[in-house]
Amino acid sequence: MRSVLALVLLLTAAARWPAAAQDRALFQMDWIPTGEHAAWYAGAARGFWREHGIDISLTRGFGSGDTINKVGAGAATFGVADIGPVMAARARGQVPVTAIMQVYTHSPHSLFVLRSSGITSFRGLEGRRISTTPGNSHRLYFPEVARRAGTDPERITWVNMDASAMAAMLISRRVDAAPFFAIHHFYQNRQAQRAGEEIVALPFVETGFAIYSTSLVAADTTIAQNPDLVRRFLRGAARSLEWARDNQAEACRLHVARNPEVEQIDCEGSLRAVMTYVFNDHQAMTGLGRVQPERLRFTWENVASSLQIAPDWNPAQAINASFLP
Repeated sequence: MRSVLALVLLLTAAARWPAAAQDRALFQMDWIPTGEHAAWYAGAARGFWREHGIDISLTRGFGSGDTINKVGAGAATFGVADIGPVMAARARGQVPVTAIMQVYTHSPHSLFVLRSSGITSFRGLEGRRISTTPGNSHRLYFPEVARRAGTDPERITWVNMDASAMAAMLISRRVDAAPFFAIHHFYQNRQAQRAGEEIVALPFVETGFAIYSTSLVAADTTIAQNPDLVRRFLRGAARSLEWARDNQAEACRLHVARNPEVEQIDCEGSLRAVMTYVFNDHQAMTGLGRVQPERLRFTWENVASSLQIAPDWNPAQAINASFLP
């Protein structure tokens, strides 16, 4: 009887003790929280990182370059960023940031055009006006895409503008094409339809331009000083992606609850497209989050060529897949 009483007292005392402290981590996106990011917001709402001892906070981004700089400076613990700028930053010795998980197995880079424009491919774009933003990776990669299509990239006019104005400029026909990730086609086309137009996406990959894109990143100091945190973060990330793939409507409901400026239907359209870049034949062959050497090399060759960096640098130096589940 005394032993039972002692056990009850012990359990009661334990219940009063505070729960084990969780590691706090700031997870920075690469842009505004569209449906593209629904898996991350839904994963946080479902507690997938909390299960691994991480109190996660998510914040919007301002482009991959900004995310890389903030992660490298310690202002964010983890981030979402395109692998191209990550490799470029490492090759130039600028920012000690490493890609720890490849999210998109091929690039969603594309040009959006109006069906009424008569443009149906990348061939014959000479003399057209295409919008862009400063440092836009579409602009950097386009010469290779144009070469593959038989178009002279020097005979295209690029019009610099704010990213938020690109869709409106296209729909109003003040430019002939606009660069967007193909995963944003659903909600941008809904906007065009309200104006009596239809947007058609021309994916870069249709010319054979298959490069890696979005990845998860961490600073080298975090990897060296707290490898267990990196490992647990990736477990939560993988769980978030897999759950969002299998529960897309619910994932978007959780995302919209946190980001009410996003409409449910738009979120579902974007998330549906996102999953084709994450879970596909390439992912089945390599494993979730991992890279294939030939595609990594092709990605780096095009990044290096676009940024005029010596291509003999080894891109594997920008990748650390050892923490993946």
